[in-house]
Amino acid sequence: MGISMNLVTYLVGDLHLSSAKSATIVTNFMGTLNLLGLLGGFLADAKLGRYLAVAIFASVTALGVGLLTSATSIPSMRPPQCDDYRRKHHQCIEANGKQLAMLYAALYTIALGGGGIKSNVSGFGSDQFDTSDPKEQKAMIFFFNRFYFAISIGSLFAVIVLVYVQDNVGRGWGYGISAGTMVVAAAILLIGTPWYRFKKPRGSPLTVIWRVLLLAWKKRSHPYPDHPSLLNEYQNAKVPHTEKFKCLDKAAIIEDNAVANENKNNSWIVSTVTEVEEVKMVLKLLPIWATCILFWTVYSQMTTFTVEQATFMNRKIGSFTVPSGSLSAFLFITILLFTSLNEKVFVPLARKITHSIQGMTSLQRVGTGLIFSVIAMIVSAVIEQQRRETSVQKHIQKSAFWLVPQYFLVGAGEAFVYVGQLEFFIREGPERMKSMSTGLFLSAISMGMFVSSMLVSIVDKITNKHWLRSNLNKGKLNNFYWLLAVLGLLNFMVFLFFAMKHQYNVQHRVKGDKELENFNDGKVEDLENNWIAEGKMEL
Repeated sequence: MGISMNLVTYLVGDLHLSSAKSATIVTNFMGTLNLLGLLGGFLADAKLGRYLAVAIFASVTALGVGLLTSATSIPSMRPPQCDDYRRKHHQCIEANGKQLAMLYAALYTIALGGGGIKSNVSGFGSDQFDTSDPKEQKAMIFFFNRFYFAISIGSLFAVIVLVYVQDNVGRGWGYGISAGTMVVAAAILLIGTPWYRFKKPRGSPLTVIWRVLLLAWKKRSHPYPDHPSLLNEYQNAKVPHTEKFKCLDKAAIIEDNAVANENKNNSWIVSTVTEVEEVKMVLKLLPIWATCILFWTVYSQMTTFTVEQATFMNRKIGSFTVPSGSLSAFLFITILLFTSLNEKVFVPLARKITHSIQGMTSLQRVGTGLIFSVIAMIVSAVIEQQRRETSVQKHIQKSAFWLVPQYFLVGAGEAFVYVGQLEFFIREGPERMKSMSTGLFLSAISMGMFVSSMLVSIVDKITNKHWLRSNLNKGKLNNFYWLLAVLGLLNFMVFLFFAMKHQYNVQHRVKGDKELENFNDGKVEDLENNWIAEGKMEL
């Protein structure tokens, strides 16, 4: 976060790139980072295991940040400085291809390493809990919430301290601290090795998915068996058989020649019910995955155009000028606030309303976050219009703290969406594909960044660059925010349709008002112990 949040100001201010091009570079970088989470998840599930994957990709990230430190420190990697007169008349010399080459190499090395870490570290953390132990099962309830809380603490440090160092001491120093921190983090991971729990990789999940789809297609003309128990390995299935996506059941039909040739155990001849159900579980994730993309498109504006807005506003507190990237601190303060309130206020309140042990389901969290994102874009559009009118007509710079509401709303939305999505993809995905499920979640973030880049390019072309200009006072950024608000509202309606149809793998219900009272009396632990002992609760 200390890299991406303030990168756009470096690209515009030091490399003299346009706002639209700079925003595209940042969103493409973040998009690639999250998309490579799929690669990291695949390698962990197929060969490396989550621990080794985190260790390797942490080293790659440290290398990438080291390259970025060099790229921003070497004077020849930047174009000549530009004075205010030439900047005002758009006469600054842009960075050339050679100067950008090292920057791109550094950014995409970081993307490779960061993607591998993000897809595996949460899954490796959840591996440390023994699901057969009731106490450890209970600890899993808030694991993802606390995991994201820790991430947000680091992000808050980055946007306050590192951004200040980058703007006032030097980019090399700012990114150098990030590189050193990454080396320390990798060392701490290795030191803890004797105390970790490890799960062995169980083969390529993509192979299983491809094989089931291929066999289901090959056997599409076969009639369904009279009863699902006639499907291959039905009695030994680790995942209960379901009727959804029934066409895939044909992959587990045992043909007569397979029985005669004793090929029942050949996975390329016939799949097991477990394999078929795992593929069904992955397919059930896709509609939710698709409708979460636009939230991250909205979020990406906080690292690009909102930071640019701040450069056109009054950022002074007394004699101190707040770095434009440091205003993102309000985003992470909001995330920390809402993740804290989640455990103490929202979950207990939701338990009263929903009569559910979880309080809010993962999809309810995501839906809440999507609503926040729509409101955030409406507020952003109104504030930007007022900022531009005040600046152009009255020649007065509005306070940059007028941006706090949009940071607050997006931060609140992210606190719900990130935790809800991560929990949804890990809990609802197959056990053997935990890292791949996390990678799928990260790819939604990735696609959100790419959609942002695509929208910027389309809007730039259709409006003939009248909406998105380097000089925001001559553009109409508020119209772009209104566009995102409308798209967000339409997207929420589609999400609501699929969310209402989704069937969770496990449902947790409170049996009566008396049990519900126990939640409010602080006896939730005893109640959960009883439920686990009775086999009624699975976390």
